[in-house]
Amino acid sequence: MTNNRGQALVEYILIIALIVIIIVTAMRLLSGYVYDIMTKTTCDISGKTYIEGDRPGDGTCVADYKLEE
Repeated sequence: MTNNRGQALVEYILIIALIVIIIVTAMRLLSGYVYDIMTKTTCDISGKTYIEGDRPGDGTCVADYKLEE
C-alpha cells in the first residue's frame, strides 16, 4: 500500500499558489481603476472636482473656488 497524502498536500499547495498568483496579478492590473473609483467617490463626498490623470490611478481632487462678484 502506498501513501499518497504527501502528494495530495503538494497538489493543494500548488493550486493555492496558482490562485494567489492570479489574484495578485489581477489586483495589480486593476488597482489604478479601483484607486480612481475611490478618488471620485471622495471628491463627490467632499464637494471637490475630480481631475482625470494620464494613467489609471493618477486622478486627483481639486477644490472648487467660486468667486462671488
